[in-house]
Amino acid sequence: MKRIVATIVLFVSLSAFTNWQHNLNDAFAQAQKEHKYVLLNFSGSDWCGPCIKMHRDIFDNPIFEKYASTELVLVNADFPRQKKNQLSSAQQAINNSIADKYNTQGSFPLTVLLNDKGKVVKSWDGYPKATINEFIADIAAAIDTDKH
Repeated sequence: MKRIVATIVLFVSLSAFTNWQHNLNDAFAQAQKEHKYVLLNFSGSDWCGPCIKMHRDIFDNPIFEKYASTELVLVNADFPRQKKNQLSSAQQAINNSIADKYNTQGSFPLTVLLNDKGKVVKSWDGYPKATINEFIADIAAAIDTDKH
């Protein structure tokens, strides 16, 4: 029981720190208010190996979390397959709508950097072939280019 509680506490702690949203419209509103960019990640949290690795190695990394907290609004559009992990029908509809606009090829993982108006600034198809610092630098360079 203690192990389960510790796991839940760890998961809640990580989730609270990274503050992933699941509604793109809310994320755009926050990005406009805070003058940030939106990083949208399409994942298959219970079946896509590269997606799971990306969250573990990149998104849950304290270096990324620190950068994201000041520069990005994070959105996860998850498409789990296992019955026990199914999302509500409302969330599935939201994710499908997001995918219809930003992931028409059905790529997993797909990470898309958007400005606060929804314009695609840059995208990464698959697991990035970069270190955590190189990935952050790539995001920062794309934001810098978009601003100028």
